[in-house]
Amino acid sequence: MKLLLDENVPRTLSSFFPESFTLRTVPQMGWTGISNGQLLRLAASHEFNALITADQGIANQQNLGRLPIPTVVMQAMHNRLQALQPLVPAVVSVLSGTLRKRIYHVSS
Repeated sequence: MKLLLDENVPRTLSSFFPESFTLRTVPQMGWTGISNGQLLRLAASHEFNALITADQGIANQQNLGRLPIPTVVMQAMHNRLQALQPLVPAVVSVLSGTLRKRIYHVSS
């Protein structure tokens, strides 16, 4: 599974995902500063299976009926590694199921 980590997620979080996942970050792709809508379209056009973000407002910014790829929002007290890393197993669980083009919220 090919995943895109949003720029608000520490890139080191990728080391906590199983090896069966291929993770790229927004900066690695050269997409820093791109709006969420355009970012989601770019991710879909580059065959990413899902976007992983800590952006709590993304659901309010997008037309939820027209999302181009599934999006997982990690909800934590802050977006530092120590707060997000414990959520990785729940993210993997969501991604291991049947994914639809919607927003999934994962919290502790």
